Amino acid sequence: MLDPSVAVRSDLREEGRELDLLVAGLDEKAWSLPTPAPGWSIAHQIAHLAWTDRAALLALTDATAFGRMTEAALAAPDRFVDEGAAEGAALPPAELLARWRAGRTALDTALAEAAPDARFPWYGPPMKAASMASARLMETWAHGQDIADSLGVRRAPTARLRHVARIGVRARDYAYAVRGLPVPAEEFRVELTAPDGADVWTYGPADAAQRVTGPALDFCLLVTQRVHRSDVAVEAHGPDADRWLDIAQAFAGPAGAGRGPAGESR
Repeated sequence: MLDPSVAVRSDLREEGRELDLLVAGLDEKAWSLPTPAPGWSIAHQIAHLAWTDRAALLALTDATAFGRMTEAALAAPDRFVDEGAAEGAALPPAELLARWRAGRTALDTALAEAAPDARFPWYGPPMKAASMASARLMETWAHGQDIADSLGVRRAPTARLRHVARIGVRARDYAYAVRGLPVPAEEFRVELTAPDGADVWTYGPADAAQRVTGPALDFCLLVTQRVHRSDVAVEAHGPDADRWLDIAQAFAGPAGAGRGPAGESR
C-alpha cells in the first residue's frame, strides 16, 4: 500500500512553493505590511510558519526537545505563539526567508524518513507523519491567505484544500471540547463542492440528520477562522450543525477569536 504521506508531502511542498513565490519578491517595507491577524505583519506570518515547522521537526526527530518546547508553551499559553512570531519577524527579511526555506526542507526530509504508522507528539493529539504533513499544509495555506489578503492578491483555490477540509471535519469534536461544550453524539454529513466545481467531497454518513453544505473554499476559510461565518456560503441543516459552524476550528490550541464580518474594523 502506498504510504499516504507521499501525496500529502508533495502537496505540502507545492503549498510552500506557491507562498514562497508570493513573498520572495517583496521589498523590506512590504514585509512590514499589516495582515488581518491583529498585530501581525507579513513577517510575523512567515515567522510563525518557520517556528511551527521547527516544532514539527522536533516532534518527528527529538521528542525530548519537543517536550521542553511544549512545557514553555504551557507556561505562557496566551503569549508563546505571538512571542515566537515576533522573534522571527525581528530578523531581516532575507534571513527570515532563508530560515523558513531551510526549515521546510528539513521537515520534508523528516516526514519522508518517519515510520508511516508511528505517532508523534503534538499540541493536540499525537499524529502520524501523514497527518503532521496535512496539518502543516493547513497552516501554510491559512497563513498564506492572511498574506494574500494583505497584498490584495486573489489565490486560485486548488484540490490541495481537501487536506484542509478533512482536518476541519475531523476536528469537530475538538472544537467543542476546547470550549468546554458537550460534543454531539452523532456524526454530521458534510458535502463540499470542490474547487473544480465538478467533484463533491463528502464526509460522514449519508443519512445523518445534521448536515453542512457549501463550497470547499468557503468551508476551509471558515474552519481556519479566516472569515466570519456571515461572509461564506456554507449552510447548516440542523441545530447541532448550525452550532458547530459558529465554533469550528481546524487548528490545535485554545479556541480562536475568529474574524469579524467583512468591512468590520479590526
